[in-house]
Amino acid sequence: MLEQSIIKDIIVAALAEDIGSGDVTTSSILTGEEMGGARAVAKSRMIVAGIDVFKEVFLHNDPDVCFGQSTIDGQEAMPGDVLVELSGRLAAILTAERVALNLLQRMCGIATMTRSYVEAVKGTTARILDTRKTLPGLRILDKYAVRVGGGFNHRIGLYDGILVKDNHIEAAGGIKSAVERVRQAAPHTLRIEVEAATLQHVKEALAAGVDIIMLDNMSLDQMREAVDCIKGRALVEASGNVTMERVRAIADCGVDYISVGALTHSVTAADISLKVTGNR
Repeated sequence: MLEQSIIKDIIVAALAEDIGSGDVTTSSILTGEEMGGARAVAKSRMIVAGIDVFKEVFLHNDPDVCFGQSTIDGQEAMPGDVLVELSGRLAAILTAERVALNLLQRMCGIATMTRSYVEAVKGTTARILDTRKTLPGLRILDKYAVRVGGGFNHRIGLYDGILVKDNHIEAAGGIKSAVERVRQAAPHTLRIEVEAATLQHVKEALAAGVDIIMLDNMSLDQMREAVDCIKGRALVEASGNVTMERVRAIADCGVDYISVGALTHSVTAADISLKVTGNR
């Protein structure tokens, strides 16, 4: 579930950015008292995510907006399907339209892409993970959409997971030194993950007793060799150069996790339109 206070902060900032001192176009055309309805309609196949966020945008702008037929997160929608019906003051609906659609389209796009990756590795033991390559300010929504699509979240931020990357290793003078420092300073409840770009790095990480080894930008042959070397002594994550065309082959190497930055940094927004259905 999404934390309501975080959603509110995102919506408040987004509406303030868009509306500024006022919606000049809408206020010039409408008095603000005209009543009517609108429908959010899918224009392509998608996995729905962010319906409650979409609704909250309108409710923040006008608490009297009402909602009728609605899909639910995780549901598949086809072109022409009505995702949400709403009614109320048309001026309030039109003013909130763009922000509501921006958030819904992004979240549906992420969930849809995630579902495609999850389906591609079906039948293997690999789980699809997201990364921290999210849109600043929208991370909590991005990662929620990944879960709706059937994926899993990597760490939310720098505070809830340990990932020793190449620059940490360089700064510490090696994997052994970096891991020793982490063990001395970081909470013992957090698992330690180390990035490995070579088989030698994998062996050093194993010797250091880490919990997860991230195989960074390795070829398929290198990944298979690394998995064989690890032999279950640590969990294995594949990262870097993960594409839809390649993800199944990566999963077949025997890795436990596959992290896909594209889920959030290269997402294509789902095609959704909001159509006013009349006024009264």
